Amino acid sequence: MERGLPWLFFLAAFIGLAIAGWNEFQKTQAYEAWAADFDRAKYDIKSVLGQKGDRLVWGQPSRTQPQNLQEISLISVTEVRLLVKGVVVDPLAPPRGGDVELELLRAEQPAVRIPFTDVDLAVRWGQALTRDLPKNS
Repeated sequence: MERGLPWLFFLAAFIGLAIAGWNEFQKTQAYEAWAADFDRAKYDIKSVLGQKGDRLVWGQPSRTQPQNLQEISLISVTEVRLLVKGVVVDPLAPPRGGDVELELLRAEQPAVRIPFTDVDLAVRWGQALTRDLPKNS
């Protein structure tokens, strides 16, 4: 019986990992259905993000559908900045690791921050959104 007890731990760990994997699979399935309406979309464990034209929508992934969805128009955005650990960094030479966010600055409105897990993905999204900003005449 003593030899069987360590295996109980491994069984519990395996069941926990299987449940976590199933939950993540359900989140990705819900994201895929949600993202079908967008021109460009991203999914990671921190947030989902979708863009259609000048409309940008983001929220938190969940098993049924993204939650806490927020939306802005790129027409109101004046600048897109990359933040790592809350500090503005150069997107051409971003540091590795830390909390990564895209900050969207808007005239006379509070800035919006969208979390990312991958610095490179945040840089690519920042560049794409910057290209899509309306040109100041």
